[in-house]
Amino acid sequence: MLLGTHTPKLDDKGRVILPAKFRDDLGAGVVITRGQERCLYVFAAEEFERIHERIREAPLTNKQARDFLRMFLSGASAEQPDGQNRVTLPAPLRAYAGLQKELVVTGVGAHAEIWDADAWNAYAEDNESTYAEMEQEVIPGLF
Repeated sequence: MLLGTHTPKLDDKGRVILPAKFRDDLGAGVVITRGQERCLYVFAAEEFERIHERIREAPLTNKQARDFLRMFLSGASAEQPDGQNRVTLPAPLRAYAGLQKELVVTGVGAHAEIWDADAWNAYAEDNESTYAEMEQEVIPGLF
């Protein structure tokens, strides 16, 4: 399970070092793709294959499903961590997420997210009060 918040830096070649706590889950290979809210999603290759199998069940007659498939899969990139546990973030994905040198990598259970540090800070600030004031179950049966 991927948990926590980490603050690595993007190097001049567009690489980021995977947080040490994530290496057991992500060290065998990752798939990086567009996330929502202009972040990048990082999946272990095995997890991405499970998600892809579920996505394949979506009806092509559903416009929302087609739109999601296009955005989610068209930017996906399979990457292998190097000997220093760095993965390359392809230029189109860096541009999509507006990534600069300062990053935030968050563990979100089955995947990680990579954010530009300023974008993450703005997101967290904007959503803190909503999180604190939730009155209904967002995830059924959780609390």
